[in-house]
Amino acid sequence: MKRILVGIIISLVVLLVYKSCSDSKEQNSILQENSMLIQQQIQNVSKLIVTEGHFAQVYNYRDSKLVFGSLFTASKKALVVVNADVSVVYDLEKIVFKLDEEHKILHILNIPEPEIKINPDFEYYDVSADYFSQFGADDYNKIKKNVAASLQKKIAASSLRKNAQNRLMSELSKFYILTNSLGWTLQYQETPIESLEALELQ
Repeated sequence: MKRILVGIIISLVVLLVYKSCSDSKEQNSILQENSMLIQQQIQNVSKLIVTEGHFAQVYNYRDSKLVFGSLFTASKKALVVVNADVSVVYDLEKIVFKLDEEHKILHILNIPEPEIKINPDFEYYDVSADYFSQFGADDYNKIKKNVAASLQKKIAASSLRKNAQNRLMSELSKFYILTNSLGWTLQYQETPIESLEALELQ
C-alpha cells in the first residue's frame, strides 16, 4: 500500500514539474512572439510622415549704391515670383525604442524632430540694372536667402506643423492599440500612456 502511495505521489510531482516547465516554455514563446510582433509593427509603420503645403510669394528686390563717391546712384531691381512646395517630415526610422519583455513595456525613448524641406521655384520679371550695378551671383543668393527667411515665417504661422504632428500621433496610436491588445504597456520617455488622449498630450 505504501509503495502504491509513494508511486502516486512521485507521479503527481513529475506531472506538476512537467506542466510547470511546459507552461513556462509556452509563456516564453508567447512573450517572444509578442515582442517580434511589436518590433515588426514599428518597422512596418510609415517611415516618413509628410505633410505638404504650397506657398506663393511676390518679392520686390531693389538695391542701390553710390558710384564715384556721391556723384550718382546706380540701382538694380527685380520682381520675383516664388512658388514653393513645403514638406514637414518625421523620419520614423529614427525613433529610439526599447522592449522590456519581463515587464511587458514598450518604451519609446525619443521621437525625432520634424524636418522642414522647402523647394522654391523662382521666376524673375522686370529685371533691370544700371551699367555700374549689374546683377551678379551675390544678388541672386541674397534674394534666395531673404525669400527663405520669409517662407519660414509663413510656415511658422500656418497649420502645417500642427497637421504633421496630428499625422505623427495617428501613427503612434498604432503602437498604443497593439501593445494594449497584447496586454503590454506603452511608455513615452518616463510616462505610461494609458489612453489615446494621453498620447496626444505628449
